[in-house]
Amino acid sequence: DDNQRNQQNEYYRGLRAQANEEGDAMARCFQQSREVYSQGDGARAKELSNEGKTHQHKMEELNKKASDWIYIGSEPGEIDLHGLYVKEAIAHTDAAIEDAKRRGDTEIRLIVGKGLHSNGGAAKIKPAIEELMEKHSLVANLDPTNAGVLIVDIDGRQERGGVRPDEITRRLEHNDEGCVLM
Repeated sequence: DDNQRNQQNEYYRGLRAQANEEGDAMARCFQQSREVYSQGDGARAKELSNEGKTHQHKMEELNKKASDWIYIGSEPGEIDLHGLYVKEAIAHTDAAIEDAKRRGDTEIRLIVGKGLHSNGGAAKIKPAIEELMEKHSLVANLDPTNAGVLIVDIDGRQERGGVRPDEITRRLEHNDEGCVLM
């Protein structure tokens, strides 16, 4: 699919790499700030802290560029969360749900994947999506044709055969219906 191909794109990967470098620099600055502060040099600690905040801001900007770049092209009513960090996936999902409500859509498809590309194969987005569904009082079904897709009922009516978030979690944790979210 286009989204997975985009994750291999040099521009996207470069943005993520630059963001990681800024994150490493940020961590070093904050660590050095704590060290010099404990040695009594408050002025230098403040300089390092400000430098760390600058790296943090750059990291966030680069990650946003990468997130927005990979997210562009999602169709209304369906969003592909591959290649996004949890925080980014939640922000895009939240916005897509609100957009779907404004359009009067009855459902939205969340392509969350099967966890095949997650570090250690551990689901990361699943708990966050579950929390978001609770926030919006939504009901979801696992797509019968694709275990990596949740179909969220925007109306939140369980009588349409939907599954509450706690049931999705139970099924995913016990690998029922073969779905593992990433």
